[in-house]
Amino acid sequence: MPDTTTPDTTTSKIKSKREEILSRMAEAAKRAERSPDEIYLVAISKVQPDSRVAAMLETGQIVFGENRVQEAQTRWTDTFASQRNGLELRLVGPLQSNKTDDAVALFDVIETVDREKLLKTLAKAKETAENFPRLFVQVNTGEEPQKSGLSPKDLPDFIKKMREEYKLVPEGLMCIPPQNEAPSPHFWLLKKLAAEVGVEKLSMGMSADFETAIEMGATSVRVGSALFGERDYS
Repeated sequence: MPDTTTPDTTTSKIKSKREEILSRMAEAAKRAERSPDEIYLVAISKVQPDSRVAAMLETGQIVFGENRVQEAQTRWTDTFASQRNGLELRLVGPLQSNKTDDAVALFDVIETVDREKLLKTLAKAKETAENFPRLFVQVNTGEEPQKSGLSPKDLPDFIKKMREEYKLVPEGLMCIPPQNEAPSPHFWLLKKLAAEVGVEKLSMGMSADFETAIEMGATSVRVGSALFGERDYS
């Protein structure tokens, strides 16, 4: 991925963007009478050039989100392997069941658990895993056919099966609201569902709506382009 920005300029821009996002997060938390310390900023580094990721690491950012297992392996076990310790890596994209072992070995959190086949492969991987990741269940709050995630109505049975049959612990829920709808009803629904199934963490809110998500109870927000700049998919 080409990046013609000089390293010093990249570092300065990234630092400024991160400070702005953290400030906005703190203000949103204040409006909701919450502590900013309750909310994690997840820097979504997918499809970003290494120079920008290096600049983000320089700011002290320690929580990163990746969409694809293979891309994340290259980045965090090769390019930035020396800086892996002390970071928290989250898988925020769909997980293919045949990539489960690789994901378990690399990530600290998997946010996209959404089907029983994945529960089976995760439970099997847990038997031999040295460090097993924390798990979030993805909910398709808009019930969009093209999007991953459980239908809200299927969530209670899925969580029960996850706990009782597969002995896996759901730490939280995650959602991605439909692009053409206001996000707040979806954030409200996710918070309601979390209370109903007895989980505490809520991964919701991205570059365009993270402040709304914080005001509605998000414990982590996933911010990419507003931190790193627009992605180059070419």
